[in-house]
Amino acid sequence: MDGAVELVRLGSAGNGVVLRITAAEGAGEPLTGVLVVDTPFVSGRLDVRVLAEDLREWQEALDALDSGQDEDRRAFSHGASLLVERDAAAELARVTVEDTSTPPTSVTVTVPMDDTWFDDAYERLEHAWKTWPLS
Repeated sequence: MDGAVELVRLGSAGNGVVLRITAAEGAGEPLTGVLVVDTPFVSGRLDVRVLAEDLREWQEALDALDSGQDEDRRAFSHGASLLVERDAAAELARVTVEDTSTPPTSVTVTVPMDDTWFDDAYERLEHAWKTWPLS
């Protein structure tokens, strides 16, 4: 996956969820990527398409989670979705990946999430916007 960019990294290698953008279909077109869940118990991959709307949803989710809202925040809801529920007091997040195809499947992973995680998350999002300026 030369040129791939990790847009989202929740947790760490061996226990986490990553959304890796692998290519752009064309100027202003959706991005292609892969959503990867990797834990000692379960692992899986799901091909995804990422639209400009998805990047905006991720920005809104980051803003809400960073402001301390512990409620569920959903992003990337086209075919696959990423649901993040933060427990700021415990410095954890429950991350649910849902494949909405038939039959629908989901998996939830608990990962560490402290305040320092947000700097990296915002940098990843900014890098994606600069690399692929979607309309």
